[in-house]
Amino acid sequence: MDLHTVTEVVSPAAPGMWRPGDAWLGGGTALFGEPRPSISRLLDLPSAGWPPITVRDDGLEIAATCTVATLFRTLGTYDVVAQCCHAFLASFKIWNVATVGGNLCAALPAGPMISLGAALGGMCRLLDPSGGERFVPVAGFVTGEGRTVLREGELLRSIELPAVIPRTAFRRGSLHRHGRSAVLLIGALDRDGAFTLTVTAATRRPWVLRFDEVPSPEGLDAALRAIGPSDYVDDVHGHPAWRAHLTGYYAEQIRTELSR
Repeated sequence: MDLHTVTEVVSPAAPGMWRPGDAWLGGGTALFGEPRPSISRLLDLPSAGWPPITVRDDGLEIAATCTVATLFRTLGTYDVVAQCCHAFLASFKIWNVATVGGNLCAALPAGPMISLGAALGGMCRLLDPSGGERFVPVAGFVTGEGRTVLREGELLRSIELPAVIPRTAFRRGSLHRHGRSAVLLIGALDRDGAFTLTVTAATRRPWVLRFDEVPSPEGLDAALRAIGPSDYVDDVHGHPAWRAHLTGYYAEQIRTELSR
């Protein structure tokens, strides 16, 4: 898609450069996916040279400009990372261009980087035009289909993950073998026995259900009822009732797997 209203590209870009009519440019796979007549200038972030992944004593920092290919090469030994990368069902060309931050900011229900960050308790580091920063949980960053908590001119700088990756179980469903994710669930079991179930793709925003221990089938089912019919996505990739059914079906599989 050509953005024919764009008259200038600023490279490299920084938070203080933003002005009305600008858009932050990462990999561009989402930005160039549809007409955006309100955009007149692009602020190029990859050329800023942010380290893709920084390992610290207290965890990992994944730059918003980190590509899916780099994420897979660096952290793909973790099953949940590899599974979420493969959930793109994209060619190597997309893997080498699409960014982790772009997938979050597009806020599509099927965004697997949203699933990964929410399931691992990630935090989004956001920068505003004045250089100030704030932190928002990945699970709360996306508020609906195509909607995030980003304010005008604010950008996603990075996603911070904990140092210890918990034991996980992954389930993904689609109407077609190579179709867009219609249901994507990740269960996580911490060392202290706490259990979380993250529901994405089926719902308009991430849902993270937390338990002190692996719940009973009845307890898990009761928690899932908090997700109402209107919370499920209704589009060509699946009817809400089918998504809700598959969510419950996969949730029980995950509960069983992590209780062993």
